[in-house]
Amino acid sequence: MFAKRLREGVREGRITCSIRIWTRPHVKVGGAYPMEHGHIIVDAIRPIALGDVTGALARRSGFEGMVDLLKTAKHGSGSNVYLVDFHYVPPEHA
Repeated sequence: MFAKRLREGVREGRITCSIRIWTRPHVKVGGAYPMEHGHIIVDAIRPIALGDVTGALARRSGFEGMVDLLKTAKHGSGSNVYLVDFHYVPPEHA
């Protein structure tokens, strides 16, 4: 799920990736995941190092910078960092 403040950017296609810190991936490539008013389709997921997360990547993910991203990206006790690329499909195309 995306924070409410990010959903408009996802629907508009401005946000097409997400950084997640999990114990293991929670999504699959090709998977369709409901989001209000449509679905997210996962195009790719790959493990990356925390050091690979730059301010530019954080902004591409819809955040102001790394600190803002890291407050949201960590889910539970996981320590594996994943870059998830996706696209939004509106309801009339789902």
